[in-house]
Amino acid sequence: MATVHPDPVPGLVITVTGEDLDLRGNGIARWQNWVIVVPFLLPGEVARVQLQQRKRSQWFARRTESLLPATDSRRPPCILANDCGGCTLQHLEDASQESWKHRQLQKSLLKIGGLDRPIDPLITSQGTPLGYRNRALIPLHRDTEGKLRMGYYRRGSHRIVNLNQCPVLDPRLDALLEPIKRDLQDAGWPADADLHSGDGLRHLGLRLGVRSGDILLTLISSTDQLEGLRTLAQQWCERWPQVKGVTLNLQPQRNNRVLGDSTQVLCGDGQIEERFAGVSLLLGTTTFFQVNTLQAEAAVQRLCSWLTERAGPTSVIDAYCGIGTIALPLAKQGHSVLGLELHQASVDQARLNAARNHLETATFQAGDVKAHLADALPQHQALVVDPPRKGLDPDVIAQILACPPQWMAYLSCDPATLSRDLKQLTQVEGPYDVEALHPVDFFPQTTHLECLTLLSRR
Repeated sequence: MATVHPDPVPGLVITVTGEDLDLRGNGIARWQNWVIVVPFLLPGEVARVQLQQRKRSQWFARRTESLLPATDSRRPPCILANDCGGCTLQHLEDASQESWKHRQLQKSLLKIGGLDRPIDPLITSQGTPLGYRNRALIPLHRDTEGKLRMGYYRRGSHRIVNLNQCPVLDPRLDALLEPIKRDLQDAGWPADADLHSGDGLRHLGLRLGVRSGDILLTLISSTDQLEGLRTLAQQWCERWPQVKGVTLNLQPQRNNRVLGDSTQVLCGDGQIEERFAGVSLLLGTTTFFQVNTLQAEAAVQRLCSWLTERAGPTSVIDAYCGIGTIALPLAKQGHSVLGLELHQASVDQARLNAARNHLETATFQAGDVKAHLADALPQHQALVVDPPRKGLDPDVIAQILACPPQWMAYLSCDPATLSRDLKQLTQVEGPYDVEALHPVDFFPQTTHLECLTLLSRR
C-alpha cells in the first residue's frame, strides 16, 4: 500500500534532508512536490522541521530537531551568529563555504549565461576567513530604560542584536567596540537608527586602513545638538593614537540611507591612508572602498598583471571607477587610464589620489557611464567594468558590442547579472572569448561572491 502523506498545513512537522542553500544561506529541502526553506539547515543534514508559511510552491519552515548533522557543520565562531543577520554561513566549515560558492557560480553561468567552461579555483581569504572587514556601520538604539543597544539587525527583522564584539571585523576595530559603546552609553545622547523616537544618533562607523593602521571613527546622527560631542571625540583621539580622526555625519532623512551628504570633522583628520596595490589612497567617511582589502587587492593585481602581460602599456577605460582603486594601480604599471564615474565626490577623490601618487596618466570624468562610454571606446584598447550589483545597463552593452575594445575585464559582485551580461558579450554575435574566470571570496561567512572575468576579442 502506498504511503499516505498528510496535506501540508502550518504547524505540520515533517522530516527532510537538506539538499542545497539559497542565496540568503537558508537550507533547501524537498518534500513531496514542495520546496522547503529552512534557516540553518545544511546540505546533507536530516532534520525535523515545522511548516510555517506557504509562498507559491515553497513552504518556509523552522528546524525543531537535527536528527543527523551535516558532516561539515560547526559551532559558529560568533556567539550571536544564530540571531545576527550580518553573517549567514558561520555554521558551515570554511572549505565547504568556498566549494558551495564555486558551484553556485558554475550553475549560474550555465543556467543563465549558457557558459559551460572551467572556472579557476576560488581566490580565498588566505587563512583570514574572520577578522577581514576594514569597515563597519553599526545601528544604535537607546531603549526606554536608557540602555544603549548597538548591533546588526536580527534576521528578517529591524530589531538590533546587541553586541560587544564582531569576529568578522579586523581585530583592530573589534577591540574598540566595547569601550566606544560604554562611552556612548555614559554620554546619554538619544539614539534610534530609525528615528522612530526622535532625533539623535543613528549609527556608529569605524574604518581602518589595513596597511597603515590608521582608524577613522564616525558618529552618524540626525542632529549635531549633542552636548559634549567634541570633548568625547578629543578623548578618543588621545586615548587611541591609531585613531587619526573622528567625524560627525548628518543624516536627518527618515529613510534607509545610512550616510548623509554632510560630514564635520570633530577631531584630527577627516581622511585616513590605505596602501593598496602599490598606491596610496585617502579614504573618508563616505568613501566607497571594498571592505576586504586583501581580497580586493588580489583581484586588482590579477587584473593588472593579465592586462600588462597581454597588451603591454595601453589605453584603458575604467568604467564605474569609484575613487580609482583599479585605475590608479593600472596607471602605476604604465597604462593610460580614463576613469568614468557617476558620482562627482568619487571623481574628486580619485583625482586627489592620482595627484597624491603622481600618476598623470590617470584622468577621471564625472557622469553616467552610458552617456560617455561610446565616445571614449574608439580611442582605447581595453575596457574594465566594475558595475553595481544590477550589472551592465543594456545601453552600455550595446555600446560595447558596437565598438568592442581588444581586451575587457569584468569585476562582478553578482553571479546572476554577470552570467546574463556574459551571454551577450560572448555568444551569438558577441565579440569576446572568455580567457579566465576568477571567483574571489570577498565576504567569507556570507553567500556573497565576486568574480573577475577576463575576455579577449575574437
